[in-house]
Amino acid sequence: TTEGGYFSLMAKAGDSLMFSSVQFKGRQVALTEEDFNVALFFVRVEGIVNAIDEVKIIRYNNINAVSLGIIPKGQKKYTPAERRLKAASSLDGQIGLSSSMSIDPLLNWMSGRTAMLKKELAVEKREFLLAKIAQMFEEEYFTQTLKIPFLYVRGFWYYAIEDKKFIDALNNKNKFMATFLLGEMAASYRTTINEE
Repeated sequence: TTEGGYFSLMAKAGDSLMFSSVQFKGRQVALTEEDFNVALFFVRVEGIVNAIDEVKIIRYNNINAVSLGIIPKGQKKYTPAERRLKAASSLDGQIGLSSSMSIDPLLNWMSGRTAMLKKELAVEKREFLLAKIAQMFEEEYFTQTLKIPFLYVRGFWYYAIEDKKFIDALNNKNKFMATFLLGEMAASYRTTINEE
């Protein structure tokens, strides 16, 4: 058939045509003399609709890419920014009969793209840390317990993620240590706010 579903075939009056497809109900048409007097002979077919009462989506935690053998166990998972930086700066050459080496890393370094991607990676890491703070602590904790004015809470988060010990506590999900370090940092942060 053509794009619109048009086609031609040899037939004569009295012949029967059978139209069938997976998505349409079968239809048989007996041809008459009048059918040959029109430029286009249209046959209306009816689509098959399978109505589903309910769809259940069940998550099986033991079925994943690793258990299915798609990804090797223990393979490092890269964030989007890490993938872009690795692709732009890796020197994965092939050595053998058809040796090859990409000059992309050199061009990316010379153009400044590698430096830009490193900055993007640093920003992404900070965003992940800020998200961890938001998950671990309620906003009221900062305003009521640590006595940081509401308008300065987000700034305090940025201040806190500059501390290496606090970053380690966040990454290790050590809420006790993170709480202790936030208490210490809050005192010096409030002093800085008051001096301004």
